[in-house]
Amino acid sequence: MLRPAPLSVLKRIALSDLRPGMYVQELCGSWMEHPFWRAQFLLDDPADLARLRATSIREVWIDTARGRDVDPAAAPTLSRAQADREVERTLQQAAAAPPAPVRADLAAEIERARRVVGEARPAVISMFNHARLGRAVDVDGATALVDRIRGAVRSSPTAVISVARLKQADEYTFMHSVAVSGLMIALAQQLGLSDDDTREAGLAGLLHDIGKARIDNAILNKPAALTDAEFGAMRRHPELGHAILTQSGFAQPRVLDVVLHHHERIDGNGYPDALPADRIGTFARMGAICDVYDAITSTRAYKPGWDPSEAVRKMAEWAPSHFDAQLFQAFVKTVGIYPVGSLVQMASGRLGVVIDQCGGSLLTPKVRVFYSTRSQLRIAPEVIDLSRPGTQDRIVGREDPARWQFPDLDTLWLP
Repeated sequence: MLRPAPLSVLKRIALSDLRPGMYVQELCGSWMEHPFWRAQFLLDDPADLARLRATSIREVWIDTARGRDVDPAAAPTLSRAQADREVERTLQQAAAAPPAPVRADLAAEIERARRVVGEARPAVISMFNHARLGRAVDVDGATALVDRIRGAVRSSPTAVISVARLKQADEYTFMHSVAVSGLMIALAQQLGLSDDDTREAGLAGLLHDIGKARIDNAILNKPAALTDAEFGAMRRHPELGHAILTQSGFAQPRVLDVVLHHHERIDGNGYPDALPADRIGTFARMGAICDVYDAITSTRAYKPGWDPSEAVRKMAEWAPSHFDAQLFQAFVKTVGIYPVGSLVQMASGRLGVVIDQCGGSLLTPKVRVFYSTRSQLRIAPEVIDLSRPGTQDRIVGREDPARWQFPDLDTLWLP
């Protein structure tokens, strides 16, 4: 007689409590922090446990229905329900009384963002090629590019951030720099920084990964798990970037700090210097947040990007050990709890994609509904501004794009 599969029982445990025979459901950190091809696997090889302990991952989710349970004497574990409540508290704190963003004509701002991002691509490729060949980085040219990005972000932060996310896997290294520059500028504006500080934050974002110019393309674009040696080489890019800029005579300390320390973590388990929280500069803390968000929402050679709202939720889960709490809350106010491009389930049973943020609340964005889960059919698209008084529908949760496989999801949010 067939028996139903046992229900998953998920527990978040310290890496120090992980043992062979456990089923790893999820590693608590972005895929930039570990060389593993899969996020879910039965831990049956002691070598894999040793490799995990050599990374900056400090917590994992295990499924006790599919593998060994944690030892009774181990530190207290956290259930998925408890973790979800923690995440909700973090996001609700971020959602409290956000300032209304500057409104603009969305179609016009998307078109402007397309032009800026299009202009940025060859400029950033040229910058990386110069660095690869040992030539000095054109700082004046980079600053001029940042000013163009800043002009577009000033009137519509979500437009540039969203357009820059639509990058091909083979151009990730270059366009990631543009996206992080836009995110840094938007976050700086959210924090109320001066024009000069905002420009410097944008320049830091543009240059933060310049060290990857000295990493072998076969490693950068490898469509599989990195070996330990390859992962070690990849982790050298902050130091390589810092060396490239200092050898070019670059002398902006906060930009250099971001280049060198954007992979540091609040709990002291980052790299390259494993800095304690009180030695990580504000710009480097901002860079850590912006870098991770764009990385995990971007499709890579070896992994599809996450839905933007799933990325925000995962980052909220990692926040206590990874990110500065106040800066992370400001970041969520910048991109939204449901960022542009998020697939959401509506109370009406329809599916929609978030197309813009609206003033007043991060929980009431503008959504384009296009599918009925009741009839299992596409419907005529309709834009709903959830912030308008009297609006009957509301978001009841995120949806996993992988479950639905809509081929046009990445363009449904465009005007």
